[in-house]
Amino acid sequence: MTAADEWLEVESLDLEAQGVAHNAEGKVVFIEGALPSERVQVQVHRRKNNWEQASLAATARESSQRVRPVCPHFGLHAGACGGCKMQHLHPAAQVAVKQRTLEDSLWHLGKVKAERILRPIEGPAWGYRCRARLSVRHVMKKGAVLVGFHERKSRYIADMQSCAVLPPRVSAMLMPLRELVMSMQARDTLPQIELAMGDEVVALVLRHLEPLSAEDQQRLRDFGRAHGVQWWLQAKGPDSVQRLGEGGAELAYALPEFAVTMPFKPTDFTQVNPHVNRVLVQRAVGLLDVQSDERVIDWFCGLGNFTLPLATRAREVLGIEGSDTLVQRARDNAKRNGIAADFAARNLFELTSEALMADGAAQKWLIDPPREGAFALAKATADLVQSGAVWTPPSRIVYVSCNPATLARDAGLLVHQAGYRCTAAGIVNMFPHTAHVESMAVFERT
Repeated sequence: MTAADEWLEVESLDLEAQGVAHNAEGKVVFIEGALPSERVQVQVHRRKNNWEQASLAATARESSQRVRPVCPHFGLHAGACGGCKMQHLHPAAQVAVKQRTLEDSLWHLGKVKAERILRPIEGPAWGYRCRARLSVRHVMKKGAVLVGFHERKSRYIADMQSCAVLPPRVSAMLMPLRELVMSMQARDTLPQIELAMGDEVVALVLRHLEPLSAEDQQRLRDFGRAHGVQWWLQAKGPDSVQRLGEGGAELAYALPEFAVTMPFKPTDFTQVNPHVNRVLVQRAVGLLDVQSDERVIDWFCGLGNFTLPLATRAREVLGIEGSDTLVQRARDNAKRNGIAADFAARNLFELTSEALMADGAAQKWLIDPPREGAFALAKATADLVQSGAVWTPPSRIVYVSCNPATLARDAGLLVHQAGYRCTAAGIVNMFPHTAHVESMAVFERT
């Protein structure tokens, strides 16, 4: 515990939505639950040479941006749900914190400063989460089944009866799902239910470690009819997923601005927030400013979320993805929409300069990597530019990121070694009330 008379001034939030302060010894103190501009006392739980980990004990001055959390399961106490970290901060302030995180990451990690800050992309603050992985556990001591997110900093599942960030109809299903699993013979071998929502379909993927009995399968069918959901069964890895039953609408989402419909399987990667995804795709295509005579490469293309819209504007589009399964799904989606686009499967984390040259020149690139970023692509680009190889780099790149640290690292390569300027950057608030920072940046050749 810090001294009772020592009050700390909270200076900022870190990437985990913890307040950051300095104590009298000059040590950095990370404080769960504290907000910038607050004056607080803390309970220290962990001490290191240069930093301490603490929780909020008392507040002498509250932030004007502190709000009452909407969800009764949010909090810092034992058993609180760990699905959200920022419900105590006003949504507009959350966006400002994430924008600051992006700018700080670009500068401190990549020594890059965007020439222009893009207006944040925002959507609904509640009921937005159309993808979720819910843990399931039969707790014999309680004589009950829990379905939900893990408790904060714990392997235990939160005892949640509702969820404010799930769509209301899904939140209302949490308790019925608990009753359903409790009624099943396989209740002890069902570790997870994954939610995947399309525009017309709610799909639930049940992970089962042992084959399900005919009686349990019938219980699932009855629940599906009563609650209007599709059940999918997953016995092993994601590729093992199979639909339970037939009929009904197809699991898909639309990008109406481009007259594109994207069917997908519930274990395929799709964006968590479909409202924001529509705006994100529209802005990315607009920022790329694709002309009808240009060739475009969409790196880490997945199902074709960006590839197909880009193909409605460009002369030629190549989508490249690491998964053979997703590449085939992207080809199927292009055919389904009557769009001409090429796709290729390749390990993008081991991309070489030679492989990059083999893909040919393109006037524009769209890069949308996972959290690991696109280091190999940025490095191969820088190497080719610096070597003076007979290869023309793209005149413009739009980079969509789900990790500001790897974006900053790759931006440093593009700006300082490959001859680009970072002409714009901004955040995409894909996950309100969480510390997750999604962003996009635009790079142009000098």
